[in-house]
Amino acid sequence: MSLTPPAVTGGAYAHLGRFSDWVAASPAPVARAQRREPSALRPLVHGALAVPADPGEEQPADVRSGRRWTRDGVAGEELSWSVGHGPRTHAWLLRPAGVEGALPGVLALHGHDGYKHAGKEKVADGPHGPTPVLAALRAGLYGGRALADDLARAGLAVLVHDAFTWGSRRFELEEMPERLVAAGRATSSAPSPDDVPGEVPADVALYNAAAWHHEHLVEKYCRLLGTTFAAQVAREDRVALAVLRGRPDVADAVGCVGLSGGGARSVLLRATARVEAAVVVGMMSTYAALLDHSVVDHTWMLFPDRLAPAVDWPDVAASGAPAPLLVQWTTDDALFPVEGARAADRRLREVYAGAGAPDAYVGREHPGPHWFGPAMQDEATAWLRERLAP
Repeated sequence: MSLTPPAVTGGAYAHLGRFSDWVAASPAPVARAQRREPSALRPLVHGALAVPADPGEEQPADVRSGRRWTRDGVAGEELSWSVGHGPRTHAWLLRPAGVEGALPGVLALHGHDGYKHAGKEKVADGPHGPTPVLAALRAGLYGGRALADDLARAGLAVLVHDAFTWGSRRFELEEMPERLVAAGRATSSAPSPDDVPGEVPADVALYNAAAWHHEHLVEKYCRLLGTTFAAQVAREDRVALAVLRGRPDVADAVGCVGLSGGGARSVLLRATARVEAAVVVGMMSTYAALLDHSVVDHTWMLFPDRLAPAVDWPDVAASGAPAPLLVQWTTDDALFPVEGARAADRRLREVYAGAGAPDAYVGREHPGPHWFGPAMQDEATAWLRERLAP
């Protein structure tokens, strides 16, 4: 689906219409313009995302190992654990076949993609390879590559798990209110925001469409239960990080990488946990640049309550400074205006320079659409290897 930003003329916002003056009257843009050092950003971010002071409070329960396999130079192992509620989280741990000893670890974080029926399978082959639909999704978003498998072949221990509300952690269709299922039926034939290609089976298309609407309800329940969708996703990613760090075959240095919704997860994870190196792809912009562009298409992960009113999105990423950070964006991204990405890049450079670590941040602009193309993946893999296993 081609997404064209609506025209803004005479100070008016197409998506706000007669309420366009609401932007200038709101306190959030002024608050977000304030420049803060990482030491001041971290308490704000951790407070908004309900990060416990003791990381030991976020440990996996009942970690189990399942079948193992070797294919195409990758040795895989099934894992699962409980985060304390709901169904078990299912994951794959991937390593280069035939390589012994502890390796640097990476969390490969799958994206949103308007495709919640599956999670880890979008970026990892597993024992059987992708379905035709997921292969088509990868063709559009990853240049046909299995990101996690490629990272493993490059010499890394890679954990890829299902995020909250995806794959093994998804809500089933029968658990959704009928009005949301009906909305899913009405919109299941429409292309997703990330333009997932391929012939999606009718039941999967219905699920994905209903889940898109259901995310709004999940955010409401999160608020009632004292959390947010962003905080819940980040918490479960921190539990996965604990799984990875707890393995004897994983070295102390651990990184993370993700595209789009996976990029949001990468931002949230490095802002709330110790991560030695993080890669954020196709998920960087100032909030101001998103007004009248594609707020309608974005996940609640990007707009955490108590955070977005006070801290700009690049500041969330910068709160982890001086830990190494690579941000990649593309010039023709329909979901993130390039001007917003460039403004975020300038802000990140300022914060890292102020933290005395200007070289720890790298911003890279690439040609192309909203994707993690092969050249971008090669750059990210080399960058991660250099910082995790120098």
